[in-house]
Amino acid sequence: MIKIAIFASGSGSNAENIAQYFSDKQEVEIPVIISNKAEAFVHQRAKQLGIESVTFSKKQFEETDEVANLLTERKIDFVVLAGFLLKVPANLLNNYPNRIVNIHPALLPKFGGKGMYGDRVHEAVVAAGEKESGITIHYINENYDEGDVIFQATCNVATSDTAHDVAEKVHALEYKYFPAIIEKAIAALPGTVSLDKIND
Repeated sequence: MIKIAIFASGSGSNAENIAQYFSDKQEVEIPVIISNKAEAFVHQRAKQLGIESVTFSKKQFEETDEVANLLTERKIDFVVLAGFLLKVPANLLNNYPNRIVNIHPALLPKFGGKGMYGDRVHEAVVAAGEKESGITIHYINENYDEGDVIFQATCNVATSDTAHDVAEKVHALEYKYFPAIIEKAIAALPGTVSLDKIND
C-alpha cells in the first residue's frame, strides 16, 4: 500500500481529481490533505471525499517538524503538491527525496519561479505572445520550479486568447494527466508493485 499526502492551498480541484482517480485503486491510499490556509475550499472537498484535512501555518510549516511528524504518523510514502504555494522546507525534502511532485501551469523553465502561480502565469504567457502553454509535472528541490521534469503536455495559445482562456486549457491538461503521471511515479518507487498490478 502506497500512502499519498496531498498539499493544497486553494480550491482543491486538482486534489479532488487525484483522490477520485485513486479511489478504486487498492494499492494506493490518500489518508490526509494538508493546507496552509484554514479557509481554503480544499477542506470542504476533503470532507466530501471522506479524507482528513489539516491546516498548518506558514511558520509551523517552515520552522518546525510538525508537518514532517504528521506525515510520519500517517506513514506517508509520497507527497503531491496540487496548487500548494509555500516552498517545501529542507526537512521534508530530506525525508522524501524524489518522492515529492508538483504541477506547474506552464512549460518550465518558462514562466516559473517565486511568485509565478495561478493566473499570474497565464497572464505572463499571454503578455509574452506565446504560441503554446501547458503543464509541467516535476519533482521538487530546494528551488522553485527547478526540480527534474517528469512530464510535459502542451496546448495551443491563440492570439485572441485571454489569460482565462489559457487557464481553462491548462486546467484540462492538469485533470487529464496529473493523476496518471503520479501513478507512474509511485509505481517506479523502489519496492513498489508494478504499474500493471496497480492498474488491475
